[in-house]
Amino acid sequence: MSLTDTPRANRLHIGLFGKRNSGKSSLVNALTNQNIALVSEVAGTTTDPVYKSMEIYGIGPCVFIDTAGFDDSGDLGTMRVEKTKLAREKTDIALVLFSDVDLVEELQWIAHFKHVKTPVVAIINKADILADRIDELKKVIKKNSGLDPIVVSAKEKQGIAKIREEIIRLLPEDYEIKSITGDLAKTGDTVLLVMPQDIQAPKGRLILPQVQTLRDLLDKKCLVMSATTDKLDEALAAMKNPPNLIITDSQVFKTVYDKKPKESKLTSFSVLFANYKGDIKFFTESAKSIDSLTEASHVLIAEACTHAPLKEDIGREKLPRLLRAKIGEKLNITVVSGTDFPDDLSGYDLVIQCGACMFNRKYVLSRAEKARSQNVPMSNYGVVLAYLSGILDKIDF
Repeated sequence: MSLTDTPRANRLHIGLFGKRNSGKSSLVNALTNQNIALVSEVAGTTTDPVYKSMEIYGIGPCVFIDTAGFDDSGDLGTMRVEKTKLAREKTDIALVLFSDVDLVEELQWIAHFKHVKTPVVAIINKADILADRIDELKKVIKKNSGLDPIVVSAKEKQGIAKIREEIIRLLPEDYEIKSITGDLAKTGDTVLLVMPQDIQAPKGRLILPQVQTLRDLLDKKCLVMSATTDKLDEALAAMKNPPNLIITDSQVFKTVYDKKPKESKLTSFSVLFANYKGDIKFFTESAKSIDSLTEASHVLIAEACTHAPLKEDIGREKLPRLLRAKIGEKLNITVVSGTDFPDDLSGYDLVIQCGACMFNRKYVLSRAEKARSQNVPMSNYGVVLAYLSGILDKIDF
């Protein structure tokens, strides 16, 4: 992935699921017209999911996920299946491959996808091998799943166009979600970005949420000024009129709020991404649960990145320090990173997710639904920082 590519997190995620040796890897190669996945007659060739970013006409930027067979067995097989289950949480559209009339596992996976409202394309692969059984298999799949399977041969590249057509037809309505800044900014608005360049900012570059937000504003033809926190007063003085919108780093929320013109709307990069990637209503409601926490409570902080902890790291140092200052020094806090997110959240009283710029929206929403289904409040870095600063009801999203 280069700096000129669409970030993976902003691409449509298309996952391929099926039994071992059902032809998933061959189909990925046919769909992408590249030999990106290892193909073998030996069942279980694919271990960890393989992610391939592509640009497909009619679909746009997307990611194909080639997964291990969900019928894998043994200790290693169980680990592979867990990786496949994680991949399905990131999947916007699922391609489920069938290879025989024993549909028990396929139907279980389809039921899961329907439960989480993930569109499913049923596919009978290896048409060149299953020729005399295709009609029977189509009837059984239709009867048990309600889906009309597409018959393809990845080897002969037959039926591939039909899969692309079906993917386009099933594109989730909210896939092309509103812009990062939504209704907060419109053409001609002046926007001030407050971006402290501390130790967490990569040398010579801006962090991804800042870059993506800036691009969003430029696409809207907004007039943008940027400043570090220590130059906030000078930046405001340099502007002929108060900015229509100020977007700040959440860590300096209160500082910026105290200095902002009353006419200017205020939000943060993290809060914008809470709305762009997740469930802002759930996140803001959940922040109120902070008031009911005690020193016996347990908070889970979830980072999307897997970077080595840095001094004054927001998730590992600043948030824990602020929470303990409010609740008590004995407050239990666990930090996880990357995809290390527990299935069982019942032991936690609050989950706080980072802005999740590295995750696609489907995955963040799946985490939110997991928390909601277990009656565990879940919020976001920026929302929590605004709440702890006493200004959550005064910011915009």
